[in-house]
Amino acid sequence: MFLKSTLKSSISLNRSANAYLNKKSFSSSSLYFNNINPNPNKNSSDHDPTTHFGFKTVLQDEKEKLVHNVFSSVASSYDVMNDAMSFGIHRLWKDHFIKRLDAGMRPGGQPLQFLDVAGGTGDIAFGLLDHAAKNHKDTKSTMTIADINTDMLKEGQNRYSKSKFALENPSRIQFIEQNGEILDKVPDNSKDIYTIAFGIRNFTNIQAGLNAAFRVLKPGGIFACLEFSKVNNTILNSIYKNYSFTMIPLMGQLIANDRDSYQYLVESIEKFPSQENFSNMIRKAGFYVPDKGFENLTFGVAAIHIGVKV
Repeated sequence: MFLKSTLKSSISLNRSANAYLNKKSFSSSSLYFNNINPNPNKNSSDHDPTTHFGFKTVLQDEKEKLVHNVFSSVASSYDVMNDAMSFGIHRLWKDHFIKRLDAGMRPGGQPLQFLDVAGGTGDIAFGLLDHAAKNHKDTKSTMTIADINTDMLKEGQNRYSKSKFALENPSRIQFIEQNGEILDKVPDNSKDIYTIAFGIRNFTNIQAGLNAAFRVLKPGGIFACLEFSKVNNTILNSIYKNYSFTMIPLMGQLIANDRDSYQYLVESIEKFPSQENFSNMIRKAGFYVPDKGFENLTFGVAAIHIGVKV
């Protein structure tokens, strides 16, 4: 389903840990900027910055709380939510994302330090460690799972407690409550691989999140993002949008008794930058972006973005 080749760049991870990526079809254009509008309830001389929460305009200081409420509401049915939003294909996308990174300690190298942001439920984190063990016999690399939402972290910790990783001593997996735009508990130049799947579009300031990712990665470290994106076929885009805005909120109501959260999630996809614009935001943060910058999955319903800290 997906074309595959090898990213031929000399990437030297700190402590001689070698990691390589497969090369994909990429493209770029102009920078994306969030619209910052004055709060109409304030006097013109006293403007507070605003941002979008789905299609609503809210104060920047309020968005974090609103997003927190959404994910607290859907935490226990997170996989059901993603099934609804992707026809169940998100599981294949995540598997492809992990295989594409192909990360793990190579012979003669040192264990890698992974950071999975907005990764509360742990599916990407556990998958990365499983892949490293199966394909590279790496059972020493460590994983930090960061999420701003305590309910999502609890869901991940519950899954962890039932997994084989819970039997390891010492544990290689750490859960931390963190705002992905700040990551103040993560030291500079400390991580080899930074991943984020279906999370960055919920940031209040996406550029700040990318800047934080650049800061915490070691030179040679890899930034990898999987996110819903823009369908690149007019007819398919029309069908997908019609499904998204009619069926997904209805499914949220029927499955989880939560129409509003699912309505927000659909709107958040629509407001997220295009593949080209997001690639340029990654470049703006300081990353080297190979080739055109992204790989479309399922006609652009989702996309993988890669950046290298050089």
